[in-house]
Amino acid sequence: MKMNTMTFRSLTMLAFSLLIFSCNGKKEQQTEEANEETVVEQDSLLPLNRLNLPEGFKIEIYAKGLDGARSMAMGDDGTLFVGTRREGNVYAVKDTDGDYKADKMWTIASGMTLPNGVAFKDGSLYLADVSRLLKYNNIENELDGPSEPELIYDDYPEALHHGWKYIAFGPDDKLYVPVGAPCNICDSTMVDERYATITRMNADGTDREIVARGVRNTVGFTWHPESKELYFTDNGRDMMGDDVPPCELNRVTEMGQHFGYPFCHGGTIADPEFGDQRPCSDFVPPVQNLGPHVAPLAVKFDTGSMFPESYKGHAFIAEHGSWNRSKKIGYRIMLVKLDANGNATSYEPFIDGWLDEESQEAFGRPVDLLFLQDGSLLISDDVGDAIYRVTYQG
Repeated sequence: MKMNTMTFRSLTMLAFSLLIFSCNGKKEQQTEEANEETVVEQDSLLPLNRLNLPEGFKIEIYAKGLDGARSMAMGDDGTLFVGTRREGNVYAVKDTDGDYKADKMWTIASGMTLPNGVAFKDGSLYLADVSRLLKYNNIENELDGPSEPELIYDDYPEALHHGWKYIAFGPDDKLYVPVGAPCNICDSTMVDERYATITRMNADGTDREIVARGVRNTVGFTWHPESKELYFTDNGRDMMGDDVPPCELNRVTEMGQHFGYPFCHGGTIADPEFGDQRPCSDFVPPVQNLGPHVAPLAVKFDTGSMFPESYKGHAFIAEHGSWNRSKKIGYRIMLVKLDANGNATSYEPFIDGWLDEESQEAFGRPVDLLFLQDGSLLISDDVGDAIYRVTYQG
């Protein structure tokens, strides 16, 4: 059957129009998916059956596909904001159907330098890069395309070594921001007194001051639910051997206290390079010495109604895990039990199994902890690229 010229031209134009529509449709779809995309669950890729939990507890995937998931902050409308260190992205995920599994994900910032720290207050997301702090106003209503952030400050030290920050608002409504030492071991305060400290400020960046000194590198802190005292983890120095020094859990009871770095470690161990300058008796000892090189990050207290009463008022710690021991340790969630005076009485595993003891391979490294309103516990993992949810079923 022959096709006349007019029919051929019409069909050709129709096919060309359909091709243009198809390409434009794909472009629009790709643009939309760059801002919002469904979180794909990949439970089978993470062997959660290898994890050891106390009787009655259960761990599941809350969100997957967040490359290098690190610090977490929860928004007022249920949006979980997740900072990263590896890729320079900041994510938002949301459980829109109430099944405690995130089903939507947005990349709200990219191309940043170690945007580890996130905090949420009064509808705004605060995001800490190495030397600057940004504020995203009305963020939960602008997840598809956030407005240009407000610059709070850009004058903190720029050193990348221990430059990533964990930030949080305290019970005094101040924003707490640490500044890690720019080295393994050095007296960095000779360069800038803010190094090896925890600072705090108003939400607009004013009235900045130093809260604690002698803090090598804290990437996690919180406040006791009753005393309101600041508790923080600190990563011990390297290159003193497999078992020395310990990492630390510390408590601030007065403004400006000094916790030993670089002169003293673990409350009693003089540093081989700086220990002859000041005695350990000059400094505040740890509440609890943790394992050597376990890289403790987040610390949180359980104040919810889900976990048994025996866990209330005690400190959960995410140990990221060692990289500098002949045999790795850490890669677990630990529990430090405290007495009525806030002093440690025990240090024991809560969840472990991310590290295979025989092969020395780990499928995950815990980073941050966050308790949800229902009392369940979220754990971020920057190797598994996941957020886990721990529940107690009794």
